Amino acid sequence: MSKKKIHFVKMAGAGNDFLVLEDAAGLQFKKLARIMCHRTNGVGADGLLILAKSKKADYRMRIINADGSEAEMCGNGARCLAAYIARNKKGTAKNFSVETKAGNIIAQARGEVAEIRLSDPRGYRPDIPLKILRKPLSVHYIDTGVPHTIIYVDNLKNINVREIAPYVRYHKKFFPRGTNVNFVEQINTRLIDARTYERGVEAETKACGTGSVAAALVTFLKSHPEKTEYPGARMNVRTQSGEVLHITFDIIKGKPQNVRLKGSACFIAEGYFFL
Repeated sequence: MSKKKIHFVKMAGAGNDFLVLEDAAGLQFKKLARIMCHRTNGVGADGLLILAKSKKADYRMRIINADGSEAEMCGNGARCLAAYIARNKKGTAKNFSVETKAGNIIAQARGEVAEIRLSDPRGYRPDIPLKILRKPLSVHYIDTGVPHTIIYVDNLKNINVREIAPYVRYHKKFFPRGTNVNFVEQINTRLIDARTYERGVEAETKACGTGSVAAALVTFLKSHPEKTEYPGARMNVRTQSGEVLHITFDIIKGKPQNVRLKGSACFIAEGYFFL
């Protein structure tokens, strides 16, 4: 019996790996993600990126996590898809728009470096008190297309992410969406280190684009509460993979806008998955 062949391109952005597929009739992407993203019996990835047609933008992106859930947005995934579009779609302008469930983003790519402008962050809530493992914990929340909490720590490399993060990820204060969980150590005024437990992957990943953006924005807002107008702010985030992601943004009336995320978008492999 012949098997159905599904074409894919495997890509990685700062350590997050994805399988890029183009939309096709009859494919059940949520079921497909659980099969293709499996690290042993599949190709292996953090999620699927589905490139589809859009009535609202030049292209449309769907992000299906490895567990089959659909995410509103993925920063590193969007950069990978931008590089894929720039390489494979003839006539693509330098800047093109991509529809996501979190709103339209603007993307550009050259070779294996891509930059996106995200939809404006929302819902910033600093200093939320929680009780985790019978200990008080203060977290900070912001939505950068998907929900993120930031927890500041010392000695980041020794934090037990697997033990702590699920309690925050599923905490009732973030019901029903849940939250991604970022542990952050500030190195200096322009550099922070971050480790992220991702909702949908349900594990720590080597990087998270929207999480890096969330960590950068919260760090700036907490460090500069007096700066209600600040164009051209910058912050670098060193991810668990070791790659540094570059985030730029403007503070307008005390809120971050025009947020851009820049980093690698590497082509790893191309082939067919036999379903």
